[in-house]
Amino acid sequence: MSSRCAGLQRDGRRCGAYPIRGEEYCLWHSPDHEEQAKEARRLGGLRRKREKTVAGAYDVTGLSTVEDIRRLLEIAVLDALGLDNSLARARVLITAAGAAAKLLEVGELQARVQALEAALRARGEKWSSPAA
Repeated sequence: MSSRCAGLQRDGRRCGAYPIRGEEYCLWHSPDHEEQAKEARRLGGLRRKREKTVAGAYDVTGLSTVEDIRRLLEIAVLDALGLDNSLARARVLITAAGAAAKLLEVGELQARVQALEAALRARGEKWSSPAA
């Protein structure tokens, strides 16, 4: 029994997925699991379609910037505010307030660093970020 699937990808390379326990193929290549793989593909397509629809409806583009995260937090807070008063609602709002405070802090620090970098560039000094 191989530690990797014995199936081949479309380009002829060997599949790198782990096989189903006790078999030589992964779910996607197993002849005994064709129906399960087909259903998984169908559900994956539906999820991606729904994801695009919801992202468009809520104007969410991702979570890679402070603005993206702020938008998601706004949606969560507005949805929570529309709920009946309850302990769970209060917890959501308190948690959201804490996250918003942290987000404001990060956004402010980001703006300050950008202003410092711009000032250094204006003076002709080079600045290299420690992360670079």
